[in-house]
Amino acid sequence: MELSRGILLLSDPFLKDPNFIRSVVLVCEQNTEGAFGLVLNRKIDFVLGDLVPQATGVDVPVFEGGPVQPTALHFIHRKGNLVPDGIEIANGIFWGGDFETVVELLRTKALSPGDVRFFVGYSGWSAGQLEEELEEKSWITAKADPAIIFDAPEDQIWRKSLYTLGGEYAQMSNYPIDPQLN
Repeated sequence: MELSRGILLLSDPFLKDPNFIRSVVLVCEQNTEGAFGLVLNRKIDFVLGDLVPQATGVDVPVFEGGPVQPTALHFIHRKGNLVPDGIEIANGIFWGGDFETVVELLRTKALSPGDVRFFVGYSGWSAGQLEEELEEKSWITAKADPAIIFDAPEDQIWRKSLYTLGGEYAQMSNYPIDPQLN
């Protein structure tokens, strides 16, 4: 699969980098300057209202998007018709938009917590870096599936995304983190 906005990067089952072990990264931007993505399956022990004063009382989980700029807040959602200024990065998956509108939609329950994911930090690659990592087979690419991204429990996103690729990838989805411990 070609490297582009809206694909998933699934870490190789044997990738040892602690920042990305068993991670799934949604590529939000990819161009000649590099790539930007959000780790989808690393929930942290905070809710949005804990981190952003104007969202006090909004108990939506927050995820660690990656090791870069850990104080930056990003979000994806599947309600492009309700959230102005979002960028559709894959079919039914939108990145960003009007934050105040999202908070108000969550408060009024017009947007459910399952329709949006918030992230602190992001994953970034300089020009050519991600392409090198793909050549080294650190990542497996897959099509982003909104149902998996928004509906699957975060600890199942990697496994389910890998499994949908079928064949040897479906087998890999069940590999233990450290095969020597088997």
